[in-house]
Amino acid sequence: MMGLEFVLATANAHKANEMRAVLADVAIGVLSRPEGVPDVAETSDTLEGNALLKAHAICAATGRPAIADDTGLFVDSLGGEPGVHSARYAGPAAVDADNVRKLLSALSEVDGARRAAHFRTVIAVAYPDGTALTVEGVLNGWIVDAPRGERGFGYDPVFASAEIGGRTLAEVSPDEKNSVSHRARALAALVERLRR
Repeated sequence: MMGLEFVLATANAHKANEMRAVLADVAIGVLSRPEGVPDVAETSDTLEGNALLKAHAICAATGRPAIADDTGLFVDSLGGEPGVHSARYAGPAAVDADNVRKLLSALSEVDGARRAAHFRTVIAVAYPDGTALTVEGVLNGWIVDAPRGERGFGYDPVFASAEIGGRTLAEVSPDEKNSVSHRARALAALVERLRR
């Protein structure tokens, strides 16, 4: 894998930092998305579709291999919502706090035993020759009653997992989060795939 280098499709600094941190120990270079490259419309109804749309678009814009991810939070009692629409759950201009408020409101009558959820990340890599691949990572857990913790982003303050002792992703250190998170697991799967 020596010498591999990918352009990041994401402009989300939190995601970019997590991806760099997880890939820091392997010989994979990660380049920031060039300024001036426009956002890619996420028009697919699947995580795979959106990740591929972004990876192909950044690859085409830069002429270099590109890496993109799409992540969704899937809540069992809400029929899998917010799912592929997680980032825009409370509307197209929603910020993290808006999405969390809407989620907690939707679960206000749902007791703890029925608040199971999982995060799923799909990572896509696109190459200039038109080929591409996808991998995924999943973290199981549940939605807590109110935000806890000061770290993380997105739904991290309300997503707890037994794998981190029942704490939320916003209550653990970045290193601890990166040892179990859905994104870290998808990146680990990517590294394994690239080693083949």
